[in-house]
Order: sequence, then structure tokens, then C-alpha cells
Amino acid sequence: MNEVMKLMQEHSSVRSYTNKKISKELLEQLVASGQAAASSSFIQAYSIIRVLDTEKRKIIADAAGGQSWIIDAAEFMLMCADMQRINYASSKNGEGELKGYTEHFIAATVDTALMAQNVLLAAESMGLGGVFIGGIRNNPQRVAKTLGLPKHVYPAFGLCLGWPAHKNAVKPRMPVATVLHQDSYDIDAVAANVDAYDEAFAEYYGSRGNNAKSSNWSAPTTRAIQGKKREHMLEFLKNQGFLKC
Repeated sequence: MNEVMKLMQEHSSVRSYTNKKISKELLEQLVASGQAAASSSFIQAYSIIRVLDTEKRKIIADAAGGQSWIIDAAEFMLMCADMQRINYASSKNGEGELKGYTEHFIAATVDTALMAQNVLLAAESMGLGGVFIGGIRNNPQRVAKTLGLPKHVYPAFGLCLGWPAHKNAVKPRMPVATVLHQDSYDIDAVAANVDAYDEAFAEYYGSRGNNAKSSNWSAPTTRAIQGKKREHMLEFLKNQGFLKC
């Protein structure tokens, strides 16, 4: 295992930061590192909204469920799936406005996620820490209005970055054998793999000293997924020009 893989496997979300700022030069290098990610057909279908305005951060933090680290972080950036430039290019080349195909939504979303992961990995390589903010999708219309997002652009998630004041222990991931299938999907192994991971996760939670708790992986995960239906997202995305066909 080389230093890059070691860094990747030491990732944990950071929500507590010092007051130290991130220089403009470093921030631009982090964004450039994000742009180096692979892109579907090289469409580069993403934009980043860097939010410096404290009042706008407060609005976004409230929309995301009161996540105070959005306000406190040295940098908060909104990662947007952006087909606006592609829409212009399409009209420029005689193909007309984008019609909102599901494939275009998927391509833009994947592009955005790959870019953002590169940004965070680059940040961690410099000693920074961060956390992705999916809670902005609790009220994407409010976030979009606050930051002036046009049609063909949607806020996928946010990213807080800063110099860590505290870092959590790395949570144990699922064993590679659980997620790595060969030749076909092994549906028969799912139940046993989840049960075994629940046991390992319960042991991890119980060993965390002052932060110990009695839980496993599947129970809180189920509550999170079943509780975050965000049924408003489909209509919002259609209004933004996505998922119409």
C-alpha cells in the first residue's frame, strides 16, 4: 500500500475546525485537482459555488437541518451538477435546448461526485479535513434561490473544508469481499454479509471509550434512508430541467 492509498483509507468526516483560513492559492489548487477527475464524454458538468457570505451560509445551514459547521468552516462550497454550459453548447451547435433526459442527469451527477471527491482527497493530502453535506437537499429550492442557480443546474451536495480541530476515528468499512463480486451479483451472500458487518460495527461502537454506544450498522442506516425520502426532489429537478424524459 502506497502513501496515496494510505491517505484514502484514513478518511473520516471532519466537522470541527480551527479559525485558520485556507489561502486563495491553495483553494484554487484544490479545485484544479477536482477538475482533474474523469468526466463523461469530457462534459465537465459541474460548478462550485463558494459561499463566503455569512448570512447565506446561515440560510443554507438552516435549510440543511441546522448544521452549524456550514457556518463555522473556513470554506463552504456548494457542489452543483451543471448542464448550463452544455445547454449553451447544444444551442450554439444547432441542436437546441436540452430536453432533460435522465441520462444527462446521471452523467452530470456522476461528474460532480467524482470532481468533489478529488477536491476532498486533495484537501486531506494537505492536512485539511472536510465533510460532505447532503442535507442541502432537505430544501433545495431555498438553497437554489439563495445562490441564484439557473435552470439546468441543481445543488447536489455541499462541502465544508477547514483545518481540523478534532478528527473522529476511522469507521470500519465493509470487508472487500462484501462489495467485490465476481462475474455476477451474489444475492445469496447479502444477508450473511450484513449480519456479520452488524456484529463488527456493534463491537466498534462499543469500544469507542467515552463516545461508546450500543448500535450496529443496519439500524441507523435504515432509519437514515427510510427517513430521508425527500419526495420534493423529483419535482424540483424537473423544474430545473432534469429528469423530464
